[in-house]
Amino acid sequence: MSDSYQAILELKQQIQQSVIGQEHVVDALLLALLTNGNVLLEGLPGTAKTRSIKSLANTLTVTLGRVQFTPDLLPSDVTGTEVYQEVDGKPVLTFQKGPVFNNLLLADEINRSPAKVQAALLEAMEERQITVAGKTYKLPDLFMVLATQNPIEQEGTYPLPEAQMDRFIMKINLEYPDDVAEAQIIKLVRSEESSANDSATTIDPEHIFKAREQIHNIHMSDAMVDYIVAIIMATRKPQRYQDSPLDSWIQVGSSPRASIALDKAARAHAWLKGKEYVDPDDVRSIVHSVLRHRLSLSYDAMADGISADKVIDEILNQVSVA
Repeated sequence: MSDSYQAILELKQQIQQSVIGQEHVVDALLLALLTNGNVLLEGLPGTAKTRSIKSLANTLTVTLGRVQFTPDLLPSDVTGTEVYQEVDGKPVLTFQKGPVFNNLLLADEINRSPAKVQAALLEAMEERQITVAGKTYKLPDLFMVLATQNPIEQEGTYPLPEAQMDRFIMKINLEYPDDVAEAQIIKLVRSEESSANDSATTIDPEHIFKAREQIHNIHMSDAMVDYIVAIIMATRKPQRYQDSPLDSWIQVGSSPRASIALDKAARAHAWLKGKEYVDPDDVRSIVHSVLRHRLSLSYDAMADGISADKVIDEILNQVSVA
């Protein structure tokens, strides 16, 4: 195994030591980081959403920016703005960078702000740059947006538009921990309060870029490509499966970004498992996280309490590997 692989495993272990009962969140953060993607976390309060990304930033020793999205937030509060200054008696406009210019950006309760502010992140998430007053500014090479939203507080919220949802490589649902994990959390916080120093090791961010190069070389057979395409096409043309309720459940299927995301995430998953090729288990392991926010369900499906995850389960039952 390469040094980068060992470093990423160490990174995962370090985060898991401070985030208990949410292992799938740690995996999602690593997969997003390794695929140069962004993550949307939907979960109840206190489910370690903020703690996860803080632990990631501390272990990687990279900068972390945080924006609390509120109804009165402005786009410039995220991207930055030009500030008037006098230099040698002459007026000068100087660009003051916003929190988006950090390596990791926590967009807390992103659905609390209007569409104009949400759209301020679109260019950053997709193109790794922002444009202010006609000038384009490049973001750091290592950059990821972690956005959170609360599923139970919908009053005064602005649901994310499809265009922005599609730019998150994964959407992760969080639940409260079980009895055992809850007890471990209490002990962990108690030990942190009594600890005078933090002796956790740190990981060189350069390992992330080396790992991305290795993931790019993970073999994806034609059969696996066809499997991914078949899954996506099942969301767009569910009428192909006449013995299944998919056609009555799905209103709008997934875009080509979903195919690309499945390919990237499956290769990253295989790499994390120490494999040199992608197999069907790698695709099935990440397909729910990649697709659950890219499906528009019909009114009948929502009325019957059908979730996106259940639709994906049905797709996996119907689509076979060639």
